[in-house]
Amino acid sequence: QVQLVESGGGSVQAGGSLRLSCATSPLYIYNACMGWFRQAPGKEREGVAAVDGGGSATYADSVKGRFTASRDYAKRTLYLQMNSLKPEDTAMYYCAVSYLSGGYCPVGVEYNYWGQGTQVTVSS
Repeated sequence: QVQLVESGGGSVQAGGSLRLSCATSPLYIYNACMGWFRQAPGKEREGVAAVDGGGSATYADSVKGRFTASRDYAKRTLYLQMNSLKPEDTAMYYCAVSYLSGGYCPVGVEYNYWGQGTQVTVSS
């Protein structure tokens, strides 16, 4: 059974940092597009970052320059390093994997596996 398990969330003050991890099991991620999403209360889910099979990442404008997404193929894990956190970054963060696009991450790619989420709370 496919599982995505996020970890690393927590509560920090504005300006602080957190590193999220997403461990995949038992999937290999060489040919997968992997993404980070977030959803704040009362708001729609939004894409934060996506990392293609070659390791190239794209980011939402709201996090560019502050967040860095990466993947470790051997550990089958996706990471999200979040620096200079702002209160508006407060949300539940989810990772997702797509095997439907040959490892590319085109806009609107469909993700077929999702994690349960990890909460990030940033106080001012």
